[in-house]
Amino acid sequence: MAHKIGSYADAMDWLKDHYNLEQHLGGNGLAVPSLDRMRTLMGLLGDPQHEIPAIHITGTNGKGSTARMVVELIGATGLDVGSYTSPHIDRVNDRIMIANEPLDDDSMTQALAEVAEVEPWVVESTGETPNYFEILCAAAYNWFAATAVDVNVIEVGMGGRWDATNVIEADVVALTNIGRDHLEIIGPTVADVTREKAGIISPRSHIICGETTPELLNIVTATEHRELWRRGDDYGVMEDRLAVGGRLVGLATPYGRHDDIFLPVNGSHQSDNAAMAVAVTEAFFGRQLDDDVVSEAFARLELPARFEVMQRRPLVIVDGAHNAPAAIVAAETLFDDFANEQAPILVMGTNRPHDPIEFVDALRGAQFAVIVATAANWPRAIAAETLGAALKECGPPIEIVPRVAAALDRAIELAGENGVVLVTGSLYVASEARGQLRNTSR
Repeated sequence: MAHKIGSYADAMDWLKDHYNLEQHLGGNGLAVPSLDRMRTLMGLLGDPQHEIPAIHITGTNGKGSTARMVVELIGATGLDVGSYTSPHIDRVNDRIMIANEPLDDDSMTQALAEVAEVEPWVVESTGETPNYFEILCAAAYNWFAATAVDVNVIEVGMGGRWDATNVIEADVVALTNIGRDHLEIIGPTVADVTREKAGIISPRSHIICGETTPELLNIVTATEHRELWRRGDDYGVMEDRLAVGGRLVGLATPYGRHDDIFLPVNGSHQSDNAAMAVAVTEAFFGRQLDDDVVSEAFARLELPARFEVMQRRPLVIVDGAHNAPAAIVAAETLFDDFANEQAPILVMGTNRPHDPIEFVDALRGAQFAVIVATAANWPRAIAAETLGAALKECGPPIEIVPRVAAALDRAIELAGENGVVLVTGSLYVASEARGQLRNTSR
């Protein structure tokens, strides 16, 4: 019998009853990769994922930022854009958005209720229950078709080939970069990771590839595809300089240049993401975007928990970096663009199976005045005491504050009015800190 969902609370309770892989990454009991359950679920919903043109984004870092940029760029042309991303920052509704705005509670309830209606037949057909991610992904595809958006922008959850999002054949596929994340699941080598991510490419796909390592690029180019644009060869950043409140950039694609574009975000890595987003959008339309469209789109851009300045005195920055490559660009942005006479305070929490020492080394941990070790309210979070013990040889004094809210308060106290606080190590830590700061400012 189908589960009846009558309210948002019912919908959330029902959703939480399903297995959530995000809570158990790096653990035992991973199932054999298969899209059979997801394909069955989508078939019972009428295969709505095939009704709308799609852009599919994979990669190790930068997927979420690039997706939000693409949504703004396409939206600035007058089209309605649905997007599915993960994990969520504030609420689960954040995963299913139209024009970068989360579904309201009534819409989210209805979207999940429609999936709940067909779930018993999925179980009957496959002998398995859809998981948390599959349900949300199916709800997104179904809702976008029902509300008749013009374009879907879809972020891969992990990998690509076996990801639940990969029940589409995207017109444009974006591959931001390839790193060493999740080698224990989609490895064991970076080449294996590349093959998994390239698994979302189909013969109809126009690939925008941000990875430039020759041996990895060769794996991507070996896939059957329609066209391929490479970062540095076919598209890229022509100019990038620091500006008040963001960056001033020049971007180029095979269709032409866009000069003096203001990006209201922090970090030179976001200029690369912007170049990819413009390339993706122009590949989708098959033409150059007007400069005023690009400027209007980026003027509206917001990137929650991506080196986001939440407070000025002291300066408090929240960043969802969770691996070494992301830590490197966070450190570059902090120490190059936000130089301060005082050494900054680091609030850090991280999750299994990530290596906290590797992360702190990449973040230039020795340059912080104090590291406040903490832990998000998340099943895979490394306990603050364990994290603090692991970091004791990193250089700065270590303080252990188990909860994020208290850790943030302590860091602000240590920084004083003129100092700098960086909160990072996990999107879940960033989310908790962000929520606290937003509530405090009201």
